Amino acid sequence: MITRHEKSARLSRVVVANGFAFLSGITAKDRSGGAKEQTADILAQIDHFLALAGTSKSKIVTANIWLKDIGAFNEMNAAWDEWVDPEAPPARATVESRLAAEAILVEIQVQALV
Repeated sequence: MITRHEKSARLSRVVVANGFAFLSGITAKDRSGGAKEQTADILAQIDHFLALAGTSKSKIVTANIWLKDIGAFNEMNAAWDEWVDPEAPPARATVESRLAAEAILVEIQVQALV
């Protein structure tokens, strides 16, 4: 069975299938701040979407992070380190990439067990 949450014609924000929650790439709603602020905004959204799927950050198995500028790595990590469950850190990749809009500094996608 596949369950889709917050879907549009283009995508679903969360897809639950085979015991996993797959989140779409999440960007900050408030793009006025720097990488740390945008990351904190994204992580709050991830908490919401994981709860919607019936899971939590302690069950994240993998995270992919895209940064507009890899120079913001430490700034992003400052927010990440405050948020991540230190007893259950996921496998993670972080890369520099051109993102969908000029004001987007960070995008994060996660997969978690349900």
